Amino acid sequence: MIIAIITIALFLLVGIAIYNSLIGKKNQVTNAFSAIDVMLKKRYDLIPNLVEVVKQYSAYEENTLTKITGLRAKAASGTLNNQEKIELDKQIGSAVNGMMLTVENYPDLKANQNFLNLQSTWTESEEQIAAARRNYNASVTAYNDAIMMFPGNIFAGMMNYQPINVIENTVEERQNISAKDLFKN
Repeated sequence: MIIAIITIALFLLVGIAIYNSLIGKKNQVTNAFSAIDVMLKKRYDLIPNLVEVVKQYSAYEENTLTKITGLRAKAASGTLNNQEKIELDKQIGSAVNGMMLTVENYPDLKANQNFLNLQSTWTESEEQIAAARRNYNASVTAYNDAIMMFPGNIFAGMMNYQPINVIENTVEERQNISAKDLFKN
């Protein structure tokens, strides 16, 4: 009788430990994505100032500036789910990086102190977002491992936990940057 009680108590303790571990890992993923969200908000706040400074100094393609402003407005709407935020972030990053490369054609703009400060802040923001993405992907990997491995998969199935996708770079982001292509204008 005592052995049966000890066995049941042991199973209960193991079950509680696995349950708490799964909850902790899921909360860690949510927290890691919140860090990305904060960094993205900081970056979105830079965009209007950046666009205004570039407008003043260049006859830059109006379509690109309008596109960047539109993407920022969509990002600030607060109606996007996490996957949509990630996709929109990639579009904004690509558009602004393209604008930064084209700025090379405008020496007056490149020498403007406001622009240099904004460019520096943008670069710092990009580095912080990259660090937050690495943290998010590590949290997602730990969570996915926990819900896919035995015996966590049994509890994850009962709790209806599903695997989460990590943030991956696009094919465009994986390609090597060609200096020749960047400066052929």
